[in-house]
Order: sequence, then structure tokens, then C-alpha cells
Amino acid sequence: MVDNYITGSIIKNLREKKNLTQEELAEKIFVTGKAVSKWETGQGFPDISLVEPLAKALEISVIELLSGECIQNKNRVSNMFKSKVYVCPVCGNVIHAIGEAMISCCGIKLPPLEAEKQETDEKNQNSQKSDLTHSLIIEPVEDEYYVRINHPMSKEHYISFLAAVSDQGIQFVKLYPEQAAEARFKRSRVKYLYAYCNHHGLFQAVCSN
Repeated sequence: MVDNYITGSIIKNLREKKNLTQEELAEKIFVTGKAVSKWETGQGFPDISLVEPLAKALEISVIELLSGECIQNKNRVSNMFKSKVYVCPVCGNVIHAIGEAMISCCGIKLPPLEAEKQETDEKNQNSQKSDLTHSLIIEPVEDEYYVRINHPMSKEHYISFLAAVSDQGIQFVKLYPEQAAEARFKRSRVKYLYAYCNHHGLFQAVCSN
């Protein structure tokens, strides 16, 4: 079942961005120009069997076509610090992408998470005292960071994951309710530490290293 179907304005907008006439688009998907004209003026819809060929002709993904959004990854050099994280609110699936992407899970288009930034002094305490249940407490131990959060970690309200990001990659630790919200990460080149709460979203702390 498709909950969000293609509108005529979406087809027209994407076609014009590709500098295609109605006839040229029609030729690519083996329909008539009149059919494309009807779609764009709201007098009909493309058959479900044409969705994939239409997306291919417009050089976008099916998800982008259905949503009407064309995503372009601007992170061409694969800068890990520009990574995006997506979390499905239905199944809890966590997806990491090196840049912009069109991500869908459980029938939902997922937006990239926006992190709430925290200032840390890296001496076992977080300088922001307003939200202690989400403050990342960072302790350097030899070549590692020991990271913990004083969070209740109940079945309903918990930290889902902790992560450390460097310019070389991401270290990721999945957490579960009723366990301690803590993890150890290799310190080498790590710049950002993240924690994701299933109720309050993503939190970020910057490491001085």
C-alpha cells in the first residue's frame, strides 16, 4: 500500500529540473505525451507499474519520487563529521549515513536527527547542570574514553545508543532498558560523542582530545 502517491506538480517539477519536455519524458517510459500531460494537470495518475521507470527516467529514487524531494549528498569528500543519523520511532532501527540521504523505515520517511549540543570540561563532569539525566560524563582512561550518563534507563525511557565519531569512522554501542548507560570508546581522533534518548532525542558533546 502506498500512503503518499505521486502528484502532478511533483512530476512537472522534477521533469522541468531535468530539462525534459512532456514528450521526452513520455518516450523514456513508453507512454504518450498526452498521458504525462494528464498526470501533470491532475486528470489522472501514473499506474503503480510506472513508478519505478518514472523514477529511473527522472534519475531519482522511488522514495524521492513519492515524497517529491530530490536529495543531493553535499558531503562528497565523505567527511565523517558531517554524518547523519536516523532513528525509526516504530522499530528503533538506527541508520548512519555519510551525508544527506533519503531514508525510510517501517513506511515512514525519517528526518536526520539534530543534536542538542553540550559543553563539557572532560573532568568527569558536564558543565550544563540543567539536564543531568542527559549529560554525558566523560572520563579519559589511558587510550579510551569512559562515557556514562546518570539516566533512569527504564523500559519506557532510556538511552538507546552511545557513539563516538572521529574523522576516520564511528564507534557505536547499542544500549537497552534496565542496563547501565555507559560505554568505552578508543580515544584516537575522536571529536564528538553522542547519546540518543528515546524520549528527548540526540545529545552531542565535543572532545578536546
